[in-house]
Amino acid sequence: MNRRCFLEALPLLARQLAGEEFPDIRSVPPDLMAPPIMPGDPAAGKRVKQTDPEFAGTDIHHLLYLPTDWRPSKRYPVIVEYAGNGNYRNKYGDVSTGEVEGSKLGYGISGGKGFIWIAMPFVNSIEKKNQTIWWGDVEATVRYCENTVWRVFERYGGDPSAVILAGFSRGAIACNYIGLHDDQIADLWLAFLPYSHYDGVITTWGYPGADRASALERLKRLRGRAVFVCQERSIDNTKTYLESTGIRAPFTYEAIPFRNHNDAWALRDIPARRAARQWLRHVLKTRPGRERGDHA
Repeated sequence: MNRRCFLEALPLLARQLAGEEFPDIRSVPPDLMAPPIMPGDPAAGKRVKQTDPEFAGTDIHHLLYLPTDWRPSKRYPVIVEYAGNGNYRNKYGDVSTGEVEGSKLGYGISGGKGFIWIAMPFVNSIEKKNQTIWWGDVEATVRYCENTVWRVFERYGGDPSAVILAGFSRGAIACNYIGLHDDQIADLWLAFLPYSHYDGVITTWGYPGADRASALERLKRLRGRAVFVCQERSIDNTKTYLESTGIRAPFTYEAIPFRNHNDAWALRDIPARRAARQWLRHVLKTRPGRERGDHA
């Protein structure tokens, strides 16, 4: 956290030390709103629904957003995002539907400019629709992600050397559970931005591979790439876990000082978002864990 962010966070820290409740994110007015989903073909500043050809005729789909400064002849870094679990509501009014349509991180962190943004689905191969709770068909989800990202490289100018994987809650766990599932998909990523949860911290979720030994095997595929680890209230448990693994990588830890289990913080001009944007600029400049010019 830089000096400006620290000074702005001091009133919140004082309230927490006094035993007061963390503030609600809605107390800060948003300065961004995710763009509506529009019909038709992708274009600059437009968010559209797409289905990969392999799943034509099904309800499985992702959302693609091209930045306001998009030009066909240019290359753009790509943010791939996974959503949280569906059927979620807490006492503060935070809601997660589990649908790609609810994703916010990629747009908030990029501000809608300079980055291609993909809200990626978890694939339910049996019912031929997006999976809203946990993983669905893991192998199909992994391959859908890979195929979609490569089509974005080929058709819309995505930069293969600058792909960031982000996610909220279930999506944060997916940064490793899906994004580091095997060596092939792991090679796609330049860096990771998981918000609220981390693969391996909680081992009682009940799905296959939730145990720490499995999580550690996935984490080994990180191979020195950068991670911006963030969580509402406190980041301490995740930091303690990651330090215990012995994995060495440029981890950045950021507590989001609000009570909400909600990725709407990314749509607000708060110190944590500024820190995330600063981290992203640094990662794109320095490319930790990758050789310069490496194209995945």
